[in-house]
Amino acid sequence: MKFEYCYMCEEKAVSKEHVPPKCIFPEQKDVAGENYRKDLITVPSCEVHNSSKSKDDEFLLVSLADIFGNNSIGYRHKFGKVDRAIRRSSTRLIDKAFTKKKHYFIQTKNNDFLEVIWGTPDHIRLNRCFEHIAYELYLKHFNHKFSGEVKVLLGYLHNTDVSNNNFVQFIKDRAQIDLSGIPKQGENSEVFYYQFSEPDQFGIYLLYLRFYGGIDIYISMMPNGIEKPSHLGFELMKIGVPVTLTLGNKTYPVNLKNN
Repeated sequence: MKFEYCYMCEEKAVSKEHVPPKCIFPEQKDVAGENYRKDLITVPSCEVHNSSKSKDDEFLLVSLADIFGNNSIGYRHKFGKVDRAIRRSSTRLIDKAFTKKKHYFIQTKNNDFLEVIWGTPDHIRLNRCFEHIAYELYLKHFNHKFSGEVKVLLGYLHNTDVSNNNFVQFIKDRAQIDLSGIPKQGENSEVFYYQFSEPDQFGIYLLYLRFYGGIDIYISMMPNGIEKPSHLGFELMKIGVPVTLTLGNKTYPVNLKNN
C-alpha cells in the first residue's frame, strides 16, 4: 500500500524514514562482512520529521549499543561505528546520552582496562525516540496511521527502587504471555525485531521492541475513541498506596515502604 503522507503528521511525504534508524544496524566492515542492513523497514516522512530526527538517531545509537548484556553484534557495533561517532563529536554524544554519569575502569583477564560508564540516561529523549518508532511501526504493520496515546517503558534499565523493578518485572511477564505465539517482525532479528500483541479487551495494543538481543522496550498504544480503562490497583499505585499485583501464582509488591 502506498502512502502519500507522513507517518507522524498530515504533511505530504518527501522521503523514506528507516525504522528503527539505519545507524542502529552495523555496517559490513564492522561485523566481518555480514549484511545486517538488508530489507530494512521504511515509512514515508515529511521533511520536518525526517531531518529533525537525525541528531536523535545518533543519540539513540549511542544510548543502545553501549549497554551491557548486548549480543556480539551490539558489542562489535559499539567498538566500530559508535566509537567513531563519539570520537568525531569529541565525546559530546556521551554527554548528551546521560543526565548524570560516572566513569569506571574494569580490568579484563588480559590485563586490559575497559572503561564503563554508569549513569542516568536522558529518559525524556529516549521516550521521544521510541514514541516515533511506535508511530512508524504501527503504520507499517497495520497500513494506517496511529492516533492516540503512547506510553513507553524502558525495560532494560536497572533501578535502585525495588518497587519499580517489581513493576517492570510484572510488565515483562505480562508481555511474555500476551506475545506468546506471535511472530517476530524484522529481517535482521539479531539487531532488531518487534511484535504487536492482539488488542486487549479495551482495544489497547502492546508493542514490544528488542535491540541487540538484550534491550527490551515495552510500548502501550491506546487509540483515540476507546474508553480509558480503570484499574484499582494502578490508581492506588499512582497515589503511593502499597499494592501487590498478581499474575498466575506470582506476586509483585510495589510502593514498598522500605526499599
